[in-house]
Amino acid sequence: MARLKEGTWVVVTDSEKALFIRNLTDHQDPNFEVLGEEAQENPSDIEQSANRPGRMHDGGPGHRSAMDDTDWHELAKERFAKDLSDILYEKAHKGAFDRLVIAASPQVLGVLRAEMHKEVTDKIIAEIPKTLTNHPMEKIEEIIKAELVDQ
Repeated sequence: MARLKEGTWVVVTDSEKALFIRNLTDHQDPNFEVLGEEAQENPSDIEQSANRPGRMHDGGPGHRSAMDDTDWHELAKERFAKDLSDILYEKAHKGAFDRLVIAASPQVLGVLRAEMHKEVTDKIIAEIPKTLTNHPMEKIEEIIKAELVDQ
């Protein structure tokens, strides 16, 4: 069972925002301090697309099909998770944390798992597949504590 200890880092993230948090106390009564925040502005795909989708000729005379346009919004989400994995590697390499809890949406967790360096993954004590970025800090403390008890 994973438990919060003094100094444990918690990263709460979705695909556009990440909070870097340190626990100042113990598991019984967690007290989180926000160390920093990373954010990315990611407008909807329609706002980022320059043109209407292209068309291509199909097999028969006069047949044309629409082609899918690049989903810039989704690409930006994946890029944010990759950038976050780089930040975590840099912090881990500098010895900023020994223990790490990551709370993120399942999609972001998947990208992070694929991108994180072994130096970071070795320090992870728990992964929580939930989006908590818009919760107040007291609620995040409560949810993280409860999730760690269940693991």
